[in-house]
Amino acid sequence: MIAKALNLSIPHLREGYLTGELRPADLVAAIRSRIGGPVPGPVWIHVLSDPELAPYLERLAASEPDSLPLYGIPFAIKDNIDLAGIPTTAACPAFAYVPGPSAPVVERLIAAGAIPIGKTNLDQFATGLVGIRSPHGATPNAFDPSYISGGSSSGSAVAVALGLVSFALGTDTAGSGRVPAAFNNLVGIKPTRGLISTSGVVPACRTLDCVSLFALDVADAEAVMAVAAHFDGSDPYARKAGPWAKGGGAGDGPFRFGVPDSLQFFGDRESERLFEGAVERLRDLGGEPVGLDFAPFAEAARLLYEGPWVAERYATIEGFIEREPESLLEVTRRIIAPAAEARAVDAFKAQYRLADLKRQADGAMAGLDCVLVPTAPTIYRIAEVESDPIALNNRLGTYTNFMNLLDLAAVAVPGGFRSDGLPFGVTLFGPAFIDAALARLADRLHRAQDLPLGATGRPLLSTRRSGAPAATLNPSSPEPGRLNLVVCGAHLSGLPLNHQLTGRGGRLIRATRTAPRYRLYALPGGPPERPGLIRQPEGGEAIEVEVWSLPLDQVGGFLAGIPAPLGLGSVELSDGTSEKGFICEGFAVQGALDITRLGGWRAYAGQPGC
Repeated sequence: MIAKALNLSIPHLREGYLTGELRPADLVAAIRSRIGGPVPGPVWIHVLSDPELAPYLERLAASEPDSLPLYGIPFAIKDNIDLAGIPTTAACPAFAYVPGPSAPVVERLIAAGAIPIGKTNLDQFATGLVGIRSPHGATPNAFDPSYISGGSSSGSAVAVALGLVSFALGTDTAGSGRVPAAFNNLVGIKPTRGLISTSGVVPACRTLDCVSLFALDVADAEAVMAVAAHFDGSDPYARKAGPWAKGGGAGDGPFRFGVPDSLQFFGDRESERLFEGAVERLRDLGGEPVGLDFAPFAEAARLLYEGPWVAERYATIEGFIEREPESLLEVTRRIIAPAAEARAVDAFKAQYRLADLKRQADGAMAGLDCVLVPTAPTIYRIAEVESDPIALNNRLGTYTNFMNLLDLAAVAVPGGFRSDGLPFGVTLFGPAFIDAALARLADRLHRAQDLPLGATGRPLLSTRRSGAPAATLNPSSPEPGRLNLVVCGAHLSGLPLNHQLTGRGGRLIRATRTAPRYRLYALPGGPPERPGLIRQPEGGEAIEVEVWSLPLDQVGGFLAGIPAPLGLGSVELSDGTSEKGFICEGFAVQGALDITRLGGWRAYAGQPGC
């Protein structure tokens, strides 16, 4: 399995682990061989050595692959996020420190079985959207090294795009988790502020910072978010919002999306053309475009660097910058140092103005499911940015800088390729805590295009099964001798009964959702606890499910173990197709717990006491 080109999609790796064809130690060795060297160029700042990796691999060797949701999944960490025992530098060697514990988000991922491969390069102190403000060198674009990769989470994005890790952590204050996604053909999740803990993160603007996530597709991103999004009581900026899979109707069925009434591309006709194409694709998916007054968003964006929020960046490193100003890159110092003169009265005035702008922005979004914008208006060569480092950087934040100030959730998604071969991306955004609905719609938009995954050259659908041609992934066309089955409870990947599928030669086809016409219940009895999926004539929601392929000669034995009131029926999926799956007789939900609002069994099973 390792001898072939690496396919690091989460379902593919899980299949390899469950069948015994793959071991985490072999995968890590193959990845490190591809990376090469202890500090190989500007993508990485620190790659873990054999002794540093040993504790993670030893733990997995003593665990069963189906016992951990992210068993053996390799990931990268932006080097402003703590990993126990590994220096955190924020791309400033003089600032480096060695943390004791990992950041809580990193701890959760490792506890779920994920393997940290290394710490990635970034714009120094996460100050920039370009990916070239680092003493370790400019991180080159994954498609053309003469172009910027985007920042500040440059190394994390490129590591995913090149297929060196399955996913990567970044941070996002002004767009650092979205601009690199657009420039490297990735999905970038900028969650609602506080949804993922920012403890153990070197702050940029502490009141605005988010831990962000890069992945090749939405399905992998959602699998990681199900682990990462967890309330951290030790983080004063954490917010309780229930499971990450919460949201409205933008992800399934008809929807209304805002399109700014005035867009600026700085003369880039390629970006303008591709954005128009994204609008048409959303229209084809059932969306109604609605003109949006963009003025309050644009003014809020200008506040981030033209207003007093730069003083937050100064506050983070005040002692260090006063002690060792020469340790900062000149461009970083030019941006942060003047904030020492900021006045408190200006900070209050800016907060008052921001409150006015938020009220206007909320009004502009009223009645919309989401808003579509270009992730960045254009892209530049590294040499261009080096000759005009601040003005060109600021242009890249045109459609990103306002989002954390206005408390919005966002998902960046690939939007096609320019004629010069560089990727273009768009972003879907909306009010806080509609993250899951945005992800569902982003997934539909991504899959409506014939695009490769990152810079790997593999098509999007090919990651759902190892080596399978895309044509066999049509849910209505299972392979000869096999049956597709929809599961929604403890048979999901990583949950207690998943071995009943994998042990019978089951293969995961895709993670998806039902059509928004179902309710989900936790039935009385157990263990194990069982779900009841009931179709509704009206008032239902989309529920997380997985489609598995099972050999026909194994179906009978599998079904024999499914007790009443569950039975086999047709389940309608979010793309309008139907598959055989487990449904529940209506009488059985009397006295059952309605868990529809959680979006799926995985979120319910992850709650304390469940």
